[in-house]
Amino acid sequence: MKLIVRYLARESLAASLFVFVALMTLFAFFDLINELDALGKGHYGFIQILIYVTLNVPGHLYELLPVAALIGTLLAMARLVENSEFSIMLVSGLSMRRIAMYLMMVGLVFTALTFVFGEVIAPASERYAEQMKLKATNALVAQAFRSGLWVRDDRNFINVREVTPEGELRDLNVYAFDDSFHLQRIYRAATGVFLHDNVWQLNDVNETKFTPAGDVSVAHLPNSTWASVLTPNIMNVLLVPPEKMAMLDLWAYIQHLHANNQPSKRYEIALWSKLIYPFAAPIMILLALPFAYHRPRAGGAGIRVFAGIMLGLGYHLFNRLFAYMGLLNDWSPLFSALTPTLLFLGAGIYLLNRVERQ
Repeated sequence: MKLIVRYLARESLAASLFVFVALMTLFAFFDLINELDALGKGHYGFIQILIYVTLNVPGHLYELLPVAALIGTLLAMARLVENSEFSIMLVSGLSMRRIAMYLMMVGLVFTALTFVFGEVIAPASERYAEQMKLKATNALVAQAFRSGLWVRDDRNFINVREVTPEGELRDLNVYAFDDSFHLQRIYRAATGVFLHDNVWQLNDVNETKFTPAGDVSVAHLPNSTWASVLTPNIMNVLLVPPEKMAMLDLWAYIQHLHANNQPSKRYEIALWSKLIYPFAAPIMILLALPFAYHRPRAGGAGIRVFAGIMLGLGYHLFNRLFAYMGLLNDWSPLFSALTPTLLFLGAGIYLLNRVERQ
């Protein structure tokens, strides 16, 4: 029995690795073509493009591992069926459910890899890739609005027009209100540099104060310190899609939003999705088995394999679609993130039982 388990694992992993390399090569080629438009901007040469494309590979790996597991298992099992090896396994006493359980245990390897790349390697490599590209092209970090980034910090509303790749703030405006939301003062600073422990140094500061009596005073300071819950990490969060953030960063920013009574549903859905997505690989492998198994004389093997691949790709698209539907309809973040996985798990169990009855 152990020999059969090792054989199934070896065949499935080898085919999945082959599919993964093919998919990664294709996606890297598309990235390379896309980056050629920026060739020659500043110091962004072909070597920098290759580095940028390479640093984005872990992010693609995170997204493609479940799909590669599905397609690889489909191809491996279809080959075993064609060679009558699968029939011999069934005749020797193995059931479809037992084989599915063994293959899903192999899928836990993909789960571990997906988690490591999605939480440790991909966020760091993609952040470094974007910083390297911005420095090479002499560009600034993208802005959320035409007027810059807007953030709420307790009773302060902060507007930052530009953020450099190093985390320096440019053209910073801080609007401070009292408990009754009456405007008390406005800070306008040319630049802001993070020092330590939520303390920023503001340079070239103009401070405008408003009194209850209606008096206004203006003062100019060469530099000043400013205490805020904002840190460079939180500022970077605002400039990165939630789906590409690490769970710890998502959790920290969700707590920041809760503390300031701001909506956080999009980030909560992304957090639950990041937690659930690594377990998609065993489910994809479960879906692969019913589509891979067929009677050799019945024909139609290619169509079944193609249908299984489309179902796996449909999971990825449906997962994203359901997240947006949950955001628009104000569904529970856990429900929005978990429902597609449960639906496809139920479909895999149903199809497996149907094949076994046949």
